[in-house]
Amino acid sequence: MTERQKIIPCLWFDFNAEEAVRHYLDIFEDSRILEISHYGEAVPAHNGKVLTILFELKGQQILALNAGPDFPFTEAISLSIDCADQQEVDMYWTRLSEGGSTSQCGWLKDKFGVSWQTAPRRLMELFTDPDKSKAARAMKAMMSMTKIDIAQVEAAANNTR
Repeated sequence: MTERQKIIPCLWFDFNAEEAVRHYLDIFEDSRILEISHYGEAVPAHNGKVLTILFELKGQQILALNAGPDFPFTEAISLSIDCADQQEVDMYWTRLSEGGSTSQCGWLKDKFGVSWQTAPRRLMELFTDPDKSKAARAMKAMMSMTKIDIAQVEAAANNTR
């Protein structure tokens, strides 16, 4: 049995948690289902249906809750993916945005309404550069993008004109 993390994000789905979890497991390698619980007789309308799925994406435990339409997802919370390179950004961006929508600065909503950020590691390095003007140029370039293009951000950061 895998040890539970102390803090586990819980995502409230409109009774499509099983589909969402399968989708995420298909996208993220090294991922798996850890536990599944079901509604019992205390909730007769849903007795026997899946209540929760505890799953793991790349070592991060997440709890999917099948609970109905009362609380839809918003951008107020997102899952950020630490991307090593442009290839990773492109893959996650493409796979997660299928059937969803894209937004500014590497943010997207998947087809279930969950917000994600495809965050290239290099971007944070540029943002924390000791040269504040370089960091500002990187930020300005990123703010003009939907999907982050690391080469374009890098070029903007290094442009001293």
